Amino acid sequence: MKFHTPLSGEDSACYAALVEQSTSITRHAELLEWLQQGDVQRCLPHDILLAGWGNFREGAIQHDVVSRLPGARSYAEGTDSLPFLLGKFYDCWLAADRQPCRLDFSEFEYLLGQASLPGSFSSSLRGMRSVLVHGLNDTRAQQECVYVLMCASEIPLEPARTAIRMLMHSMDAALRQVAPLPQQRRQAAFAVRGSAEDASGLSEREAQIMAWVAMGKTNSEIGAILSISGFTVKNHMQRIFQKLNVFNRAQAVSKVTRVSIYG
Repeated sequence: MKFHTPLSGEDSACYAALVEQSTSITRHAELLEWLQQGDVQRCLPHDILLAGWGNFREGAIQHDVVSRLPGARSYAEGTDSLPFLLGKFYDCWLAADRQPCRLDFSEFEYLLGQASLPGSFSSSLRGMRSVLVHGLNDTRAQQECVYVLMCASEIPLEPARTAIRMLMHSMDAALRQVAPLPQQRRQAAFAVRGSAEDASGLSEREAQIMAWVAMGKTNSEIGAILSISGFTVKNHMQRIFQKLNVFNRAQAVSKVTRVSIYG
C-alpha cells in the first residue's frame, strides 16, 4: 500500500466540495462544466478528457470524449483510431505500476495518421502537448478504465498527480451517471453479441478482428493490438471470408455491419 502526503485543511475542503458537486452530474454538458470550473482546472489543467473502458488486452474498448474544443467529440470524424491510442496510454499506465503518469504527447502523435482536416478530432489532438494518465480496475464489471487528461500547455506533475488520485473515482462515477450516446449502446450490444458466437457466425476472436478491420487497421496493427502475429490475423481473415462468403475486407465489413444493425 502506498501512502501519500496528507492534504492541507483548505485542499481537503476543496476536494470535498468537488466530490459533492460531481454526484449530481447526469449529462455530458454538466460533466464538462464541472471539469472546466476553476478549482478542477487549477489542480488538473486540461483541454480534453479521454475515457476508455473495457478489455484492453483484447482490444474491446468503449470510449468517451469530453471537451470544448471543436472536433473533440466522442464519435467525431477521426476517432476510429481512438481505441488504439487509448490502448497505448493503458500500456504506459501499466508500466508506471498503475500510478498517475505524465507523458509527452509528441511521442504518440504518429498514431493520428497523416490527414488532419481543420476542426476534426485529429486536428484537436495535434494541438496537445502534455498528457496525464490514470485508471482503475472495475473488478465487479471485470473491466478496466483509463482516464487521459490532455493539455495544450504543460501539466504540472504536482498538484495534478494528487488531484487525479483524489478526483478519479468522482470522474468515473460521473461518467457512469451520464446517459450513454447512441453509438455507445450499439458498441455495447456488439460486445455482448461477440462474447460467444455473433449473428454472422464469427467466433469472439474473429468478431474482435472484424471490429478493428472496420476501423481500417492492417493485419500487423491488429496483431499488435491483440498480441498475436500478423500472420495469425491473416489466417483468421481467411476463415472470416469463408464464413461470410466474401472475397475482400470491404465486403466483410459491409456484411458484418448489416448483420449487426438488422440482425
